[in-house]
Amino acid sequence: WYLVGALAVWTLLFALNRLFRVTSRVPYLLGGTLMWFLMLNSGVHATIAGVMLAFAIPFAAKDDDEQSPSHRLEHFLHKPVAFMILPIFALANTGLVVDAGWMQDLTSANSVGIAAGLIAGKPLGVTLFCFVAVTSGMCRLPADLTWSHMIGAGILGGIGFTMSIFIANLAFSGNPETINASKMAVLLASLAAGICGFLWLRLLGKPGAHTNA
Repeated sequence: WYLVGALAVWTLLFALNRLFRVTSRVPYLLGGTLMWFLMLNSGVHATIAGVMLAFAIPFAAKDDDEQSPSHRLEHFLHKPVAFMILPIFALANTGLVVDAGWMQDLTSANSVGIAAGLIAGKPLGVTLFCFVAVTSGMCRLPADLTWSHMIGAGILGGIGFTMSIFIANLAFSGNPETINASKMAVLLASLAAGICGFLWLRLLGKPGAHTNA
């Protein structure tokens, strides 16, 4: 019933947006808080409420975007999220234990899979889907971007610190050894992805060095 209640609140918020064109942020923030409470008690992870709320908050057309409730809320939350919430979240969820056998843990199938997903999987996925989108005509690269830039962005996408650790805590709940090894693999793979992405864009991502063809 908690889940049903959360869905009912989301439906109401969606109707306020699409049917009644309510642009005040107050009902969406109050409804989002209630939806978070209901989702938390339903057994479904409460962060899903935030994702659902984002779909319900009104956003305007591109030429009017800065006046939309969604844009103003995003602008308001940017600094506290970037400089307070994310660092606290990262530190609270890291909790690494570096013992004598940490090197052996990095060679396990789980750790190798995490590293491969971040270092190789992210660049491959980002570049491949962008290539499909461009070649199918769905979109095109901006004039000042090249495929070298897209590959570099994909490499930087391997920096999966906060969400990767969050997923590891959920996936391996009750298995602290595997969680610790996963966190170590995430941190080292993210560091490697950051360094590789920086070097790639530094060497190959200069404007005008390539063409979009």
